[in-house]
Amino acid sequence: MPIRYNYVIGDLQGCFTALQTLLEHIEFDEKQDCLWFAGDLVARGEDSLATLRFVKKLCEKDVARTVLGNHDLNLLAVWRGYNKIRKNDRTTPILEAPDAPVLLNWLRKQPLLLRPNADYVLTHAGLPHCWTIAQAESLAFEVAMTLRGTFIELDRFLENMYGNDPDVWSDDLEGSVRLRVITNYLTRMRLVDADGRLEFAFKDGLDAPMPDGFAPWFNWQPQFKRIENVLFGHWAALEGAGQMLNAVPLDGGCVWGGSLVAYRLEDGQRFSTTAGCGLG
Repeated sequence: MPIRYNYVIGDLQGCFTALQTLLEHIEFDEKQDCLWFAGDLVARGEDSLATLRFVKKLCEKDVARTVLGNHDLNLLAVWRGYNKIRKNDRTTPILEAPDAPVLLNWLRKQPLLLRPNADYVLTHAGLPHCWTIAQAESLAFEVAMTLRGTFIELDRFLENMYGNDPDVWSDDLEGSVRLRVITNYLTRMRLVDADGRLEFAFKDGLDAPMPDGFAPWFNWQPQFKRIENVLFGHWAALEGAGQMLNAVPLDGGCVWGGSLVAYRLEDGQRFSTTAGCGLG
């Protein structure tokens, strides 16, 4: 049966109540519709365990797909002993659940980039202007294959995942450093400079003063012709809104009391709910 509608949903952060409300609002029908999640399925919301189980179930029914966000990767690092649970995260129930190995092994097999159709690319944080779409797909695949590999490969990646250096892409990068930079672009990026150098401290809205030489990644003209629209979450201060050239922000800051946003690919219509938001 052909798909009726494709909805791309912003950062859940474990906000299970808001997700259920939003799905009711858009009248999601798993027999006809498909959901695409922008990552950060878990973290500071009221029920990350229920959220992760629910999204996994939908994906296994082939009615949803998700990319990984920085909070999802952090959960994997905590699971494997390479980080501690952050102060405000509510992910302990996942780690203590009887199905934790099943959930987390499923999570690590999710990609960092998806193509919902020929017109759209979905990643958690966006795409730097210094990459082509094909290059981004290839680099994202490198990280995904490592995450899906043996536990030795997974642990080596997670052990070396954290860090801000190098802060700019080079084709000459190799090994764990190469994977770290790819991951930082796809899951942590907000501001970059003309060379694609990352700036990690800024988390405010577009009207706030920005470091000299840096601008939002979507403000830079791509160095290579790009007709695709980039769907992204991660940047809660954008409130899932704004007119941008070939970029669609989806993080409405639900966990902070904002909204949970869904974007319908077929007509560009936005849907949102504030019910259940801010419970984290």
